[in-house]
Amino acid sequence: MKIGMKGIDSIYYPHLERICRLFFAGCKFVYHESEWELQICLKQENEDEFQLYCTEAETGRHWQQPLEPIESPSDDRSNPKKVMGQSLAIALLQILQEYTGIRQPWGILTGIRPTKLFHRYYLEGLSFAAIEQRLQSHYQVIPEKTALLKEIISQQQKALPDLYSLHEEVSIYIGIPFCPTKCAYCTFPAYSIQGRTGSVDDFLAALHEEIDAIGEWLHEKGLSVTTIYIGGGTPTSISAEQMDQLFAKCQTSFSSCKHIREYTVEAGRPDTLDEEKLAVLKKWKIDRISINPQSFEEQTLKLIGRHHTVKETWEKYHLAREMGFQNINMDLIIGLPNEGLDTFQRSLHMIEELRPESLTVHTLSFKRGSQMSQNKERYHIVGREEIMEMVQLARGKTKQMGYHPYYLYRQSNILGNQENVGYALPGKECLYNIIMMEERQSILGLGCGAVSKIVQPKTGKIVRWANPKEPNAYIETFRSHLQGKIDQLNQVDPVRSSS
Repeated sequence: MKIGMKGIDSIYYPHLERICRLFFAGCKFVYHESEWELQICLKQENEDEFQLYCTEAETGRHWQQPLEPIESPSDDRSNPKKVMGQSLAIALLQILQEYTGIRQPWGILTGIRPTKLFHRYYLEGLSFAAIEQRLQSHYQVIPEKTALLKEIISQQQKALPDLYSLHEEVSIYIGIPFCPTKCAYCTFPAYSIQGRTGSVDDFLAALHEEIDAIGEWLHEKGLSVTTIYIGGGTPTSISAEQMDQLFAKCQTSFSSCKHIREYTVEAGRPDTLDEEKLAVLKKWKIDRISINPQSFEEQTLKLIGRHHTVKETWEKYHLAREMGFQNINMDLIIGLPNEGLDTFQRSLHMIEELRPESLTVHTLSFKRGSQMSQNKERYHIVGREEIMEMVQLARGKTKQMGYHPYYLYRQSNILGNQENVGYALPGKECLYNIIMMEERQSILGLGCGAVSKIVQPKTGKIVRWANPKEPNAYIETFRSHLQGKIDQLNQVDPVRSSS
């Protein structure tokens, strides 16, 4: 499939191609010289090519509409290339919407987190109402989504009143790369723990050394830790004894960090939990855990490779409650194979009965490299309209149950061009999720696949430093990666540079 516009600079191609792919997956944006102002050439597999032409007057109706002046540094209207790029994007979006009958809920926003854009405008002095209007007119975001963003930013400011000054501290992410099995939709660093006894021990030994080194660096710098988040993979895949040793190491290495506000461990797979492991979590005062069903349909769980039952999810959830855990998160995924509106409605009813403190509602994304992406023909997925209905159902039902949205992110190839949203009861928001998504603070990533995001407060520039994803590669190279990370931290000095 090829899509082209006459006489435009190639610097605009990447953004315009991303917009085209919202309508036609896998299309390529190419320069096309013709007498038409816009020519779209479409070619599907096993079909003849056909073309869509728009006259100069038709395209002019879209991109010659003047945009309202923006008096903010991040939208410099004196930059002609920026103005032209945005105008072209809006023109192309509107033409394709008219042609296909599909309305894109997030307009021309691709490759940027909507909440970050909202925060940026807010810090430049715009009111919430003005930001909503800006997103609707300049980015073509529909009112339903701008209202959602406004609510999320409001909740984030309540949950973290010092959100805009968190550069005085850091957060810690620890990646444990093992799972009982790998889910069909997953591309996270996750490796079956079966038969990996030796490499698990070697991995944990390397991780302990990395934790020690980062603990020393934090102590030397006199830095506090805001949150610790242990994810993966599934951290509770390792044994109770290994978990106990890991938490002891964190306690010793981060002993100078007296006021950690939140300590989260993902126990996402119910089949990895038992009374012994929950006792270890309780012993080390882990105050937030995740027990993630993803679906309450047995057939779906089998199809996506999750080797636990719905009954097991219920049992482990209630066991955690009996042992005193008062901050539990659960995940659901919209658009799993063979699941439609009725199925998702039943899952939400289950959530209503269980009433976890927070609920993350993901919309399925066909991630490159996942089993599901590589074998799409094996999985039946409902259409765009039903996906939208499920997203709206989640929004309405969570509100009815007393939850509010507090963080949001989007992914490429997400069904219906929708979003992932975290909902929480008042005061139960995951602080790490907010910090990680809004990138207001440096996050130090330790372990397999962990990415450190080192934020420079003066400029907002983010330096990423990634650890190897594969356990053996991590074991063999973690010392060199660790030294490089510390050198980068010392060079950027992300925390004190604004003091």
